[in-house]
Amino acid sequence: MTLKYAIIGAGALGGYYGGRLAQAGSDVHFLFNTDYTYVCDNGFRVDSVSGNFHLSKLNAYNSTSAMPVCDVVLVCLKTTNNHLLPELLKPILHANTLVVLVQNGLGLEESLERHLPDIQLAGGLAFICSNKIGPGHIRHLDLGKLVLGAHKMNQPEVLQQVCRDFQQAGVPCQMSDDLYFSRWQKLVWNVPFNGLTVVLNTTTDRIMANHSSRELAFELMLEVVAAANQCGVKLEESFARKMLDMTAGMTPYAPSMKLDFDFKRPMEIEAIYSNPVSKAAEAGFAMKQVAMLEKQLRFIQAQLA
Repeated sequence: MTLKYAIIGAGALGGYYGGRLAQAGSDVHFLFNTDYTYVCDNGFRVDSVSGNFHLSKLNAYNSTSAMPVCDVVLVCLKTTNNHLLPELLKPILHANTLVVLVQNGLGLEESLERHLPDIQLAGGLAFICSNKIGPGHIRHLDLGKLVLGAHKMNQPEVLQQVCRDFQQAGVPCQMSDDLYFSRWQKLVWNVPFNGLTVVLNTTTDRIMANHSSRELAFELMLEVVAAANQCGVKLEESFARKMLDMTAGMTPYAPSMKLDFDFKRPMEIEAIYSNPVSKAAEAGFAMKQVAMLEKQLRFIQAQLA
């Protein structure tokens, strides 16, 4: 099965994962925003711990209305832009196009499904340290695994082929048989380290190097684990310890929310904090520490406006 891919949001995530697919020979079409003219003139560059590459020619667009209809759409936008998706997606969908939301947070698929009820939908979790360092220029620092899970689809073999295409492109990729479980798993890392790097104005390595901040990160992790269990997701406390140990061995990193803060952009508070807090509350569990972090982030966001 040969698939035609669209990448919506060719930044730190979409640029890397889409670039790997294109480098391996897949038919990939990239939607760019401000980098469109630069990429058309200069190509697209990725500096990666897994091997640098440069795509001198690629299928670049500044509007989905100019893009071809595709078999798979990888949405790698920040969730703060998800309100744009219904209109962005319509020109590139056929009846069985699979849309994969490669984004952080909870409730994303359900929200899009309300606007596009007939859509074929999956989710993706990117375990990667990468950032955009210039026009058409991505730096991949560490990790890189991609986890894919179905939300609602009538052709599961398509998502399996996507997984194989990534594997053949050198991207560690695996299937999840429970997307909801996997999204809660990812929150165990996202909740503490996205928020704390903003509130403390620091990076992951400095949080891990200080006893107090490391303990705070772990307490937040345990609260996410407890909330997940209350919501029917059986996570073990040992998973939080595993994530903490993984972070200790990571390259020093400023997560995406910290970069959004640094550049005075909207932060993904709703998807990563508000939605899990609300979901847990519906199940009778109060995420007190996470809710406090959420309120701190909302205060900080208001000062950036």
